[in-house]
Amino acid sequence: MKVGVEVGGTFTDLVAHSGGQVRVIKVPSTPSSPDIGVVNALRAAGIDFSQIEDFAHGSTVATNAVLERKGGKVAFVATEGFRDILFLQRHDRRQIYDLFYKKPAPPVARRACFEARERVLTDGTVERALDEGRFRAEVLPLLEAGAYDSVAICLLNAYRNPEHELRLAQLIRDALPGIVVTCSHQVACEFREYERASTATLSAFVQPVIAGYLGRLTETLTREGFRGRFSVMQSNGGRLPAEAMRENAISALFSGPAAGVVGAVRQVVRSGHRNIITFDMGGTSSDVCLVQDGKPTLAPETEIDGLPVRTPVLDIVSVGAGGGSLIWIDDGGMLRVGPESAGAQPGPACYGKGGTQPTITDAHVVLGTVRPEAFLGGQMSLDVAAAHRAFDALAAHFRLPVEAVAYNAVRLSNANIVRAIQLVSTERGRDPRDYVLVPFGGAGPMQAAQIAEELGIDTVVAPPNPGVTSAHGLLASDFIKYETMTHRVQVADDTCEELRKRFAAMKQDLEAQFLRMSFDQPLTFGFTLEMRYVGQAFEVPLELDAEALAKLDRAGLEAAFIDAHHRIYFHSDKSGRPMEVVALRVGATLTAPPLAATSQNTGSATAAAGEPALYDGTQWAPCARRTVTGLATGGQSVQGPAVLEDYTTTVLVPAGWKAAVDSQSNLILSKEA
Repeated sequence: MKVGVEVGGTFTDLVAHSGGQVRVIKVPSTPSSPDIGVVNALRAAGIDFSQIEDFAHGSTVATNAVLERKGGKVAFVATEGFRDILFLQRHDRRQIYDLFYKKPAPPVARRACFEARERVLTDGTVERALDEGRFRAEVLPLLEAGAYDSVAICLLNAYRNPEHELRLAQLIRDALPGIVVTCSHQVACEFREYERASTATLSAFVQPVIAGYLGRLTETLTREGFRGRFSVMQSNGGRLPAEAMRENAISALFSGPAAGVVGAVRQVVRSGHRNIITFDMGGTSSDVCLVQDGKPTLAPETEIDGLPVRTPVLDIVSVGAGGGSLIWIDDGGMLRVGPESAGAQPGPACYGKGGTQPTITDAHVVLGTVRPEAFLGGQMSLDVAAAHRAFDALAAHFRLPVEAVAYNAVRLSNANIVRAIQLVSTERGRDPRDYVLVPFGGAGPMQAAQIAEELGIDTVVAPPNPGVTSAHGLLASDFIKYETMTHRVQVADDTCEELRKRFAAMKQDLEAQFLRMSFDQPLTFGFTLEMRYVGQAFEVPLELDAEALAKLDRAGLEAAFIDAHHRIYFHSDKSGRPMEVVALRVGATLTAPPLAATSQNTGSATAAAGEPALYDGTQWAPCARRTVTGLATGGQSVQGPAVLEDYTTTVLVPAGWKAAVDSQSNLILSKEA
C-alpha cells in the first residue's frame, strides 16, 4: 500500500493506492498538533499501518513556524563587520508611500547576532585566518548562556571557500553538544550575502521544529506498526526521505502547494493537455502555477513573510483567497475578502464550531452551490442558518439581500485569483487563453469556470477527487535533489569545456548523496545555467539536458542565451555585448514508479431530489444537480447551469458551459460557442 497525507490549513487529506484501488479521506486538521491529524486520517481510512510500504507526507509545519514566529531560538554568526546584514537587507521598499514602513523582521534578535574575526576573498583566498581563540573566549560563552536551539553561520564569500564556516560549526558543536548548526554554504552555496544569510537563518529557525515534528510522527507511526519508507515533499516538486529532510528543513516550506501542482500535472497530461495553469484553492489560500509543455517552472528563489529564501522552488504565486477567507468591510466601507482566514479553528460559520464571521464557504452555502447534506459525502453537517446569520451585518451595511452580498464576495474572490493568474501568465509574456485551467483543492472547482471566463480560457480540466489532489501528488512525485553553486565566468571559447567539468563534479556529488540515502537506482540529471549580460543585476535560467550539454559550444551557448533572454524580456542584445555565467544548478531525479490511473471516487454524495435553485446574482434560477461519479459512470454530459457534487468538492458549471468526464476520469468543462 502507498499512502500520501497532506496537512492543509483546514483539512488533512489522504490518498491510498493498493491493488489498483484508490481510497480517499478528508478529516479536519489539528493546527496545534498536525501529526495528530495525520494519524486521525489514517485511522479514519481504516488503514493497517503495517501494510504501508510507501508513506509520503506534506505539511505546512515549516511555513507556519515562520509566519507565526514559532521556530527555534536562533543565534547568528557573521564575519566581523557584517553583524547587521539581516537587518540592513536590501535598499528597496515594498510600500513606497507608507511613512511607517518597516522592513521584514528576521527570525533572530539583534542581541543574538555575533561576529567571527576572519576574511575570505571573492576568489576563495584566505586574507585573514579564523581567530579561533577570540571566538572561544568571546562568543562561545554567550551562545551557551543564551540557551539557543540552533545557530546559523554565514561568513563572507563562504560559497567559494567554506573552510571557516565548517571550523566554526565544529567549535560550536564541541562546546554545545546537541545544538543544531546550519552553515550557509550547505543550504545556499551562492553569492549575494543577504539572501544566503536569510536562507541559512530561516533554515536554522525551522529545523528544530521540523526535526521534532518528524521525530514525533515517526515514533507514532512506528508504534502503530509502520515499517515502510517515510518521505517528505519539498518545495521543488520532489520528495526526500524524512531523515534527509531533518537536515534540510528549509526545502519543505511550500511542500503542500508543490505536491498539488505535481499531482494535477501527472493526472491531466493523461488527457493530452500539456500547457496548464494549475489553480489550488484550499481553506486558507489559492496557489497558481504555470506549466509549459507538461513541466512546471522552477524558480531559484522565493519569499516567506517578506524574507528571501534562496532554494529551488516551483514558481507558485499565492493569494489569501481560500474557502475559509474572511469577508469583511474595510475602513472605507468597501467589501473585502481575505487574506485573513477562519482556518480549521473555528472555521467557517456553517461548520458550527464557533465561527461567526462570514467566509467564502459560507457564501457558497448561502448561494446554494454547496448542499449541506452532500458536504464531504454527508459525513460533515453544515449549519445553513449560521451561514446566513454571518452575513446579516454586511447585508445591513450595504442594504442588500444576504444572497447579493455573498454573490459579490465570490466575485471579489474571483478577481483576486484572476490577478494571481495574470502574474504567472500575462505579466510573463504568456497568453492564458493558450492554456487550460486545472482547478483542485476543496474550493477550486466551485469557482474555476467563472475565473476561466474572465481570463478568456475556454477549457477547464478538473482531476478526479480534486479535493485531495495534493495528497495524490505526494505519491506521484519523484525523489529530487538540487545542487547549486556560484561560478562567475565570462563566456569565451573554452567556457563550455570548463562548465562540463564543473557539472560533472556536481553530478558526482549528487550521486553520492543518493547512495547515502540508500538509493542505488539510476538517476536522471538536468542542468541549468544562470546567465546574464555583463553589467546586468539579475540572471536568466538556461536549461540543458545531458545531450545538449555534451554538444554545447560557445556559439550555441550565446544563441541559446539570446533566445532565453528574448522570451522573458522581449528584447536581446545581438551586438556582441559580453555574456557571463553566474551560477550552475544540477537536479538529480530518481523517477518514482508510476501510479495506476486514478478514478472518480465511488463514495461521492447522492444526487439531490428535484432541480434545486442557484442564486445567479439577480435571482434564484433552476439548475441541474448531479454527482461526478454518476456522470462518469453514465458517460453523459450536463449543460450549465449545473452543480456537480463529489465527496471531496463541488463543481459549478455556469450557464454557457457543459461538463463531461473523459476516458482518463478527468472532468472536462467546456465553454460553448
